[in-house]
Amino acid sequence: MAKSDGKVKVMGRWQCPFTMRARIALNIKSVNYELVEARPWDGQSQVLHESKSNPVMVHGDKSISESLNIVQYIDEIWPYAPFIVPSDPPERVTARFWAGYLKDQWFPSLKAIGIAEGEDTRKAAIRQVEKGLVLLEGAFGKCSKGKAFFGEDQIGYLDIAFGCFLCLLRVEEKVNGIKLLSETKTPDLLKWAHRFCSNAVVKDVMPTTENLIESDGIIMGRMKGVASSTSKL
Repeated sequence: MAKSDGKVKVMGRWQCPFTMRARIALNIKSVNYELVEARPWDGQSQVLHESKSNPVMVHGDKSISESLNIVQYIDEIWPYAPFIVPSDPPERVTARFWAGYLKDQWFPSLKAIGIAEGEDTRKAAIRQVEKGLVLLEGAFGKCSKGKAFFGEDQIGYLDIAFGCFLCLLRVEEKVNGIKLLSETKTPDLLKWAHRFCSNAVVKDVMPTTENLIESDGIIMGRMKGVASSTSKL
């Protein structure tokens, strides 16, 4: 196991949900770090450019890429409570299953709302996002065991994997005049989202909806080059 000493840098953009994953995990472990603003496609950072991944965490002389790999690395290198990755093997498998679902199916549908050409395509993407949220509502009930987070009493692996997308979800709600999380269809997720975003380890990392809309860096496929930056999460 690598040593936990050494300076820590997170290289990415403050708007990027995958950068948020690394930052939230470091906050959970109370690890000091430096955020280095960089874009993988503009040549500002050689490490980030070579990895073709957003973000990259530099720890001493090591570089770790892909956001959930970084989260797991943080949990293992700083092996003290609060823990992030479930210790129970079945729970760990379940959390990784849903993280994979978010990456491969749900997040692409969320991105599709913002880049849809035509009203029918946009509505189809919204329906897919809503269907996914209903599935995630059920997953929350099982994973949380009636407690506050997917990680039960505290923010865990799946909370981070899903929660980083909440700012982008709210952007789509505001821009399109819709409600994706609602009291009727996803009441538990709606309450969870509020708890997650207001948590001390998250609230200073999560950008506001207004800041994201005003920013030139919304990670929704609305900007040129975003596909290359999110090919590896």
